[in-house]
Amino acid sequence: MATTKKPAKRTAATGKTGEGFSDEERGAMKERAKELRAEARAEKDKAAGEQAVLEKIAEMPEPDRAMAKRLHAIITESAPVLSPKTWYGMPAYAKEGKVVCFFTPASKFKERYATFGFNGDANLDDGSMWPTAFALTKLTAADEKKIGALVKKAVS
Repeated sequence: MATTKKPAKRTAATGKTGEGFSDEERGAMKERAKELRAEARAEKDKAAGEQAVLEKIAEMPEPDRAMAKRLHAIITESAPVLSPKTWYGMPAYAKEGKVVCFFTPASKFKERYATFGFNGDANLDDGSMWPTAFALTKLTAADEKKIGALVKKAVS
């Protein structure tokens, strides 16, 4: 039985102009590719990941830097099982190689607020709907307590 080769699909211009990725998005993707290469070399070394996160935090402008420093302390204290790492050029915390939570500084994508979020591997399920990201303009003591509890729940 002979197999017939299908012609390659061609894409033609449709006259539509898409915006594509922004410079910030392209930069984040390039950073992620660099991170993946570094992870392969470091073989998931927790100390190297923490150093990379601390370097990224140090590069941030205020008030992002202050929030990121405090979040780093809260997360590492609340869930020592999580490994700090950079993820798309941002501080993130992983369990068994999968990012559970992350911090997106407002300055990264020129937003009016920073974001602290959780990925699908976070154990936060609560009924049929629950929040997975929080806008941050500053961190209060109550916010810190809530974040610590959420991080503990996320890794439980």
